[in-house]
Amino acid sequence: MTKIKNPYNELPGYNCFGCSNKNPIGLHLGFELKDDAVVALWKPDGNYQGWDNVLHGGIIATLLDEAASWAVQVFLDTCGVTSQLQVNYLRPVLIDKGAVRVEACLKSRHDDRHVVLATRLYDSDSQLCAVADVTYYIYTQEEAREKFNYFGRRELGLE
Repeated sequence: MTKIKNPYNELPGYNCFGCSNKNPIGLHLGFELKDDAVVALWKPDGNYQGWDNVLHGGIIATLLDEAASWAVQVFLDTCGVTSQLQVNYLRPVLIDKGAVRVEACLKSRHDDRHVVLATRLYDSDSQLCAVADVTYYIYTQEEAREKFNYFGRRELGLE
């Protein structure tokens, strides 16, 4: 696996709930490239529960969406914004079981501006707990640099 660098952490004011290492209540996700997917391991705690010992569904959706975002950057060398996220919750994620694994890969491309990412979340026993197809509206590289400070694959440590 290849570690994906997060150059955004160096930007003043960068405070992404999903991946900023500066956000005190954030998820602090870090991703790696494994074959055709971006992958992150994350250990939930009680601050992220819904029902007792069950990971909140909104946090699960956030994990899947964040993985999709990084897949867009890694595989399409640009960035974008979520235009649709449809999560299928297959089984509860128990917090006391330990770390979860979230993965995202390209599924299809509708046109120059829309792509679908397939995302999956597994519990520590590698049981599939949630899946989502995430549709992203993607920007040109120029737009991504101007609007979102997109750095490019080289700064992600992938070239």
